[in-house]
Amino acid sequence: MGVNSQIPIPTLNPKTPNQEGKPRRRSTSSVGTGRLHPLRRRHASPPSSSAPRVFSSFVCAPRLQLLRLRPASSAPSSAPRIFSSFVCAARLQLFQMKIAVEGCMHGDLDNVYATLMHLQEVEKIKIDLLICCGDFQAVRNEKDLQSLNVPPKYRSMNSFWKYYSGEKAAPCPTIFIGGNHEASNYLWELYYGGWAAPQIFFLGFAGVVKFGNVRIGGLSGHYEKMPYNEQDIRSIYHVREYDVHKLMQVQEPIDIFLSHDWPLGITDHGNLKGLLRQKPFFEQEILEGTLGSRAAADLMAKLRPSYWFSAHLHCKFSALVQHGESGPVTKFLALDKCLPGRKFLQIVEIESEIGPYDLHYDEEWLAITRKFNPIFPGTRMRANFSDAKLNIEECRQFVRDKLQMRGSKPFGFVRTAPRHNPSQSVANNFPSGHCRNPQTEALLQLLELQYCLDTSAELEEPSQSPGSLLSRGSFHYDTEDIPIEDVEDVDELKETDDSET
Repeated sequence: MGVNSQIPIPTLNPKTPNQEGKPRRRSTSSVGTGRLHPLRRRHASPPSSSAPRVFSSFVCAPRLQLLRLRPASSAPSSAPRIFSSFVCAARLQLFQMKIAVEGCMHGDLDNVYATLMHLQEVEKIKIDLLICCGDFQAVRNEKDLQSLNVPPKYRSMNSFWKYYSGEKAAPCPTIFIGGNHEASNYLWELYYGGWAAPQIFFLGFAGVVKFGNVRIGGLSGHYEKMPYNEQDIRSIYHVREYDVHKLMQVQEPIDIFLSHDWPLGITDHGNLKGLLRQKPFFEQEILEGTLGSRAAADLMAKLRPSYWFSAHLHCKFSALVQHGESGPVTKFLALDKCLPGRKFLQIVEIESEIGPYDLHYDEEWLAITRKFNPIFPGTRMRANFSDAKLNIEECRQFVRDKLQMRGSKPFGFVRTAPRHNPSQSVANNFPSGHCRNPQTEALLQLLELQYCLDTSAELEEPSQSPGSLLSRGSFHYDTEDIPIEDVEDVDELKETDDSET
């Protein structure tokens, strides 16, 4: 029996009683006052008061139980009750791909990877994939800081540059999307997706790939193209109508979809009271119908993915979205940012083929890319979608033939800028302007497409502000921004708003 709207939405408040009137077992993230605490297995005997609490990834029970994800249509009638919107299982009967989902990275790769490695060691499991839902901050050097959308006092190299340079290696494959705090110049090089560092793959401004037999799509929070002035650095993170339109053409089922911002209206499908206890200042936006992204909501209604993961609002929230009376269910989960005591990480399992797993281009998505690339908006003007017919079968056969000859694995990582050197700065002597990434060039050559990302190509029409899309009626984008720091304090919100005017 599949998950349906009759199943009560589980609360994230550990004190809320369950249906039998007993206290709900607590599920929390790492806690601490100065560092990230490691994960430990819970035992039958009560742990000492000094023992660190486990991540929300695990059920607090005598025996370890991982969250098991299976399509709603395949959940057996004897399936245990829903926990945090997902099916729990005590024993693994089918092979499970273990995926770590992380909220806002904010450049803290070292701590996130260290947490995953400790989890693998203590729990005797292997994480197959890490997914990050934005604010990744792929900053390679001081030059990249100039395009990082954070207040100057928060601009920091953090730790991505170590993985970019090869000084450190990601312990597992990583897929990320862009958020609203990114190094836009580097991600623009990889507009169609590509390796930002060895083992670390950027899904693109919009994209779909396959990891094993799991199909993963995503939408980054970007808007327009290089070059960036102070206003452009902020506006580039708002979603492009062009990217959304391409994703709306996807017909084949999506297993996992990623967006940085929450879909508009998602709070209607989860524990709203619990959310407002965490973030009371969300109430006004929820009442006004402005909390979240209309584009993401439209995509969820169209694509109906099995699972949807988001970040951005710096809190954990789960929901079940029933698509029609007899349609599929989308399981939604938003996570926090990487800080001690915050619910920023969740380990999920999804039934899959036996590994090891590799990343592959998606045939349908490359066909859509080939079909729509000729109308790529070289400026902030609206793309003329009428110039691209919806039938992509001819493009799909072209892509199929190309992948059969070349193979479907993405082109390899290539460094296009010097890495950060703590002993010196390259900000003043590094060339400015757009850099063509060999990965992007190779993909476009494979698809026999023109390169459209150069700033010199922006000659057609005067620039339009991102806010001009609001008057078009097709999409509505939230123009507010979540600060890089915590936003628990109302005075801090006011200070941030004042700084933007």
